[in-house]
Amino acid sequence: MYWHVAFAWSRSCALELGRNKSLSLGLCGSEEDLSLYGYIIAYPLQECGGIMSALGVDSWWRKTLYITGGALLAAAAYLLHELLVIRKEQELDSEDAIILHQFARPKTGVPSLSPFCLKIETYLRMADLPYQNYFDGKLSPQGKMPWIAYNKEQVCGTEFIIDFLEEKLGVNLNSSLSPQEKAISRAITKMVEEHFYWTIAYCQWVDNVEETQKMLATNGPLSDMLRWILSQVTGSIVKREMYGHGIGRFSKEEVYSLMEKDMRTLATFLGNKKYLMGPELSTVDAAVFGHLAQAMWTLPGTRPEQLIKGEFINLAMYCERIRRKFWPEWFVDVDDLYYDGLSEEPDSPSQLPDLGLYSRSGSFQEQESALSHHDTPSPDSDATGHSLFDSDMDTECSETEHLK
Repeated sequence: MYWHVAFAWSRSCALELGRNKSLSLGLCGSEEDLSLYGYIIAYPLQECGGIMSALGVDSWWRKTLYITGGALLAAAAYLLHELLVIRKEQELDSEDAIILHQFARPKTGVPSLSPFCLKIETYLRMADLPYQNYFDGKLSPQGKMPWIAYNKEQVCGTEFIIDFLEEKLGVNLNSSLSPQEKAISRAITKMVEEHFYWTIAYCQWVDNVEETQKMLATNGPLSDMLRWILSQVTGSIVKREMYGHGIGRFSKEEVYSLMEKDMRTLATFLGNKKYLMGPELSTVDAAVFGHLAQAMWTLPGTRPEQLIKGEFINLAMYCERIRRKFWPEWFVDVDDLYYDGLSEEPDSPSQLPDLGLYSRSGSFQEQESALSHHDTPSPDSDATGHSLFDSDMDTECSETEHLK
């Protein structure tokens, strides 16, 4: 670990702590020694007049002591921070545990404002793989988010993460697909992640940045300023990357026209099917859900919300079907599934609980048992009282009753 600190005196002298070998310590029972490097230099900032004349002969030693003490305290505080971070990582870095690094939960009930973070966490739940969230905001060595750590191995990029888990743990959500269906599945995934994603990002961080800014999770007395800075920086990055991609060179109306075409393609392909590739889940459902969920629940009153809750209502029911099955703690009012042109941000949004270590097999059945049908038709049921969302629990129950 390296540190570099400098203090400037109010007159004409500076005290600098640079990098040089000083001492070596063994900390926290670690097998490796933690080395500190540093040197202290005091030098005049002006060519005329030495250090003694700048600080004053009578009090020079006292001021030097104060500055040196402050520098040592700053170095100690930084070292303590690093040790706490290392200890936290050691606690999470347990054997055979999937550690998912992603952005912090938003202030609303949505799990993530990032389609890719939501995609990979939903995939882990679909594959019933226990994992632990680490909301550190730290990017991977490749500068990507999300990324996972598993038995000292780090993997970033959602496609490579899924490939890694399939190889290491033997899971495969696409095992029932034919080679042709796998090709179609990949084509849909790439359309969503390489094209539709940029239209959603434009709506989130450029056209609707004020509302997105309110959802960012920040704490402290300067949280409002920090949210504003984060939203402006992210918006600038998105605009620059969209321009490099090519889609950012079009007008606002043209960008939304491309978004509508992508959503229409998804709605047409889904049709009346339960999931995109048929009655069973596959990896493409995690990718599409991660992106459509942004239009469903993070962009109130915008064009994508109008489309998904209006003309493309089958996509809304598709998202709700997956939310109910794999996110039982993520509460959404059923009335919110239909866009009436009067959408407002709720006064007291429900915060999504941090479940930490998550495993669907242990507690999902208890959660899902509460999702029973009402005797009278409701907005999410047809005239016979059957759910329009057609969850797996509904199917299993009806099949059991039929066998009886």
